[in-house]
Parts: sequence; C-alpha cells; structure tokens
Amino acid sequence: MRYVDLLKTTVLLSAASATALAVITVVQSNALGDSLLVLIAAGWWVVAALIGAWLGRRLEASPSIARALREAQSTTTLPELNVGRMLLSRLWPLLLAALVSALFSFFLPQIAAIAAGFMVIWALAWRHQDRAVTAIEERDGVTFFVASGSPIKPIKLVRTPGLRREAGPQEWKAT
Repeated sequence: MRYVDLLKTTVLLSAASATALAVITVVQSNALGDSLLVLIAAGWWVVAALIGAWLGRRLEASPSIARALREAQSTTTLPELNVGRMLLSRLWPLLLAALVSALFSFFLPQIAAIAAGFMVIWALAWRHQDRAVTAIEERDGVTFFVASGSPIKPIKLVRTPGLRREAGPQEWKAT
C-alpha cells in the first residue's frame, strides 16, 4: 500500500470516528436528558479543533514521518499489496480506541465526548502529512510503500523508482 494512501486513510478514519463518537454522545445525552453534557462536549470539540488546527499547521513532514522516509529501503520490486490487511495492521489502535470509547459510552456518554475530541485533534494534526510525502516523492522521483511487518513495531517503508517531476512549469514559446 502506498504510504500516502495510509496517511489519507488515517485522517479520514479519525474524522469518521470523531463524528460517530459525537453522534453517540448526543444520542446518549438526549436519552439521559443531560443537555449540559452536550454543551460541555461541544466546547471541548471546539477547543480540540483549535488544538488540532494549530498542531497541523505545518506543511513539512513530522519528525516521525521524516525518520520513516529517511530510513526507507530502496527496492526495484513492489511490496505485497494487501491493502485491507495492511490497514488493519496499522490502524488497529485507532479502531480499538473508537470501539472501546463507543462501548463505554453506553454507560458514561462523557467517554465518547472526550474521545471524539482527541480524534478531532488527531485528524486535524495529520491533515497535511500526505502532501509533505507527495512533495518528497515528486521531488526525488520515488514512491514510498508500507512494508509488511509487525503491527506493534514502527512502520517500515520501501522506496521504489517513480516518475520525477521537473520543478516549475515549462514555458513554451511559439516561433
């Protein structure tokens, strides 16, 4: 699986989890007749959005992504492309956090409200990382893929030859 696609999926899955947990919070609060929880949760979500926007303001790759790109092994063959298994093995902590928060929210809806805020922070903080990797790929003429590995160890990348793009638009003059 391409590394850029994993990063995009992470952001989208975080945002989707935040939305689902927010809906669960509102539904459970309504069922319990606790309108104060919704107001406090909405305030937390606004604060979380501001924190995430602040953390994600950089357009360069984060230190962990820069390290993974720097340590990528060069190869001329594509790695195994089992996308479903790769997503599950890399995004299981995010899925587990969302599932556990959703389950516990049936007893304490505050848990889903808090978890939704953290999912918002995560989604907004990582929103530009795929662009940073794409810029590096285009500059260097390579493509980064996620290598198969243990789901509890850091991500290992492989670098394959790609198409190099010339910097800036070319000007053509009519003669």
